[in-house]
Amino acid sequence: MPNKPNESIPDLNFSTILGSSVHDMKNSLSIIRDLIGQMAKNFQHSEYKNFGQLEFEANRMNNSLMQLLVLYKLDLSRFNLTIDEYPVIDLLNEVVAQQEALLALNDIQIAIDCEEDLFCYFDFYIISSALSTILNNSQRYTKQQILLSAKQDKQHVVFCIEDDGAGYPEIFMQPNGNSTNQVNFNTGSTGLGLFFAETMAAMHSNGGNIGSTIIDNQSNLGGARFRLLLP
Repeated sequence: MPNKPNESIPDLNFSTILGSSVHDMKNSLSIIRDLIGQMAKNFQHSEYKNFGQLEFEANRMNNSLMQLLVLYKLDLSRFNLTIDEYPVIDLLNEVVAQQEALLALNDIQIAIDCEEDLFCYFDFYIISSALSTILNNSQRYTKQQILLSAKQDKQHVVFCIEDDGAGYPEIFMQPNGNSTNQVNFNTGSTGLGLFFAETMAAMHSNGGNIGSTIIDNQSNLGGARFRLLLP
């Protein structure tokens, strides 16, 4: 007698499959990124821009996959931050260094404004990833300038990324305009980067103060402004 429909299909644990698939995709993407870097070295600078764009998109995918994996583990209660005290300037320099070549390639000027003696407790890898994704998005929409800064403001250290682009869409500024609900298929915007930053910030707490994020179009450069506040 033939099997009934789906009778022979094993039980599927979608969460496990998703986690394994993201790991596999990250491994493949890592190989692709290395190949792009090797190939780019064989071309003249004038021909490098296309490889720079490939590298840019590969980094975007890698960040998105990493963030999905973290959120997946968080949903399963299998994720914990690794918090220590760091010089904030080291974090900002690391974020810029990850994308310095592409910033120069696209003639984008970036400045860092931060006191050398400013320290903060945070998960270096997670906050670096969150800020890198926001900086990555700023590169897509800025005209020419980006400012990356940090300062102490009462009970929080405020990390800020500002640009001179068109700013965040108005729908993001509306009450309950949560970035995770603003998927735009024309621009490819999913709001994942903002959601990830908001979620990771909220996991940082100290003495009753909790981390948070704020977005607006009050940039000193005239465009979008993203702020991440850590206690």
